[in-house]
Order: sequence, then structure tokens, then C-alpha cells
Amino acid sequence: MYWALDMTFREDESRICKAQGPLVFNVMRKIAIALFKQDNTKRASMVAKKKRAGLDDEYRSILLELEIKMR
Repeated sequence: MYWALDMTFREDESRICKAQGPLVFNVMRKIAIALFKQDNTKRASMVAKKKRAGLDDEYRSILLELEIKMR
């Protein structure tokens, strides 16, 4: 299961390898995965949610509102 989440963001193909870059992007990926998991507005795969967030500004704002409510 964990392997499938890594492949969602293609971490194996990432070219970020200098200074704090890998750590920062790892944290951002984990935040994004947590937001996608908490999203109950639409039943879809992690890949579909990621694609929708990239294309739909309204859906992305819904995800960010979820993050604000988490705090």
C-alpha cells in the first residue's frame, strides 16, 4: 500500500537532490496525501484526485480549506 502512494507523485523519478530540497518536497507530498485522504467530496483514486487538483481551481481551494480546518 505504501508503495502505491509513493508512485502517485513519482518520487523515484524526482531529480531534487540538493541541500534541503528532498526533505521539503517530502513534507509537501505527505501533506498533499493527507489532504487527498481526508477529501470526502468525491470518491476517486489518489491519482484522479491529484489530476483534478491540478486542473480544477475550485477543487484545489476545497482541499486547502480542508487543511485550514485541520489546524
